[in-house]
Amino acid sequence: METVPLSDLETARRWATEQLAPVTEQPRLEAELLLTALLGCNRATLLAHLDAPLPPMAATTYRSWVQRRAAGEPLPYITGHIEFFGLEFTVTPAVLIPRPETELLVETALAHAGPAPRIADVGTGSGCIVVALARHLPQARCYAVDLSAAALEVARLNAARHGVAERIRFLEGDLLAPLPELVDLIVSNPPYVAESEWETLPVSVRREPALALLGGEEGLDAVRRLLAQAPASLRPGGMLLMEIGEQQGAAALALARATFPAAECRLLQDLAGKDRVLWVRGR
Repeated sequence: METVPLSDLETARRWATEQLAPVTEQPRLEAELLLTALLGCNRATLLAHLDAPLPPMAATTYRSWVQRRAAGEPLPYITGHIEFFGLEFTVTPAVLIPRPETELLVETALAHAGPAPRIADVGTGSGCIVVALARHLPQARCYAVDLSAAALEVARLNAARHGVAERIRFLEGDLLAPLPELVDLIVSNPPYVAESEWETLPVSVRREPALALLGGEEGLDAVRRLLAQAPASLRPGGMLLMEIGEQQGAAALALARATFPAAECRLLQDLAGKDRVLWVRGR
């Protein structure tokens, strides 16, 4: 990269925007987000003071951050945080980065959970789903399950940050195997990327944990296994909500109906009209 003196915020923003143009559709926004994370301010404050000087040490850090992003590292891994469902979450390379489409899962769970549900979040990662649910359901008893011990550490940090750690039990293990009791609600954003799709994903996405993304040849391995285990883990009338890939709706729905022949099974669409959540509710 060309060495340009980053003496003030506007110069730094302009330089970063040029460097990030090849790797993101919103280079100026990301340049600004890196600046706000560096300076500890919001975008409104940044934009109102673009003529302010950028201290040499801050400029060095900013240059390093921009170079990392230009090399394909996800922005939240650089800043160390991201917002999800109105809450800020710590993220590290040990966890999948929370995405806006997953908020549909949380919204649906909140709309249909009882006043004091027992909830299992399977493949909890950063803990964004279970923490959001625990914040909005103060009487809920929650379990957060993940194969990755490193991911569970991040989830614990986020639970403590938002004051719900005492109401979430963190369990290391495979899918529903570690659960100590039946639950009313299972929520999950399982790995659902097909192996054939991996190389077509953006470089930044392929920097995220493969364990949290790859779902086998068709992307349905974890979906299939979770559906198979769910009947033995749900209380009567319990519900399963699972995020799926936009092309997997028909296959996931068929699997659900085969596993839960007497249950209500349907698909929910995201704001873009794409199949996003598999809904299963026992009768």
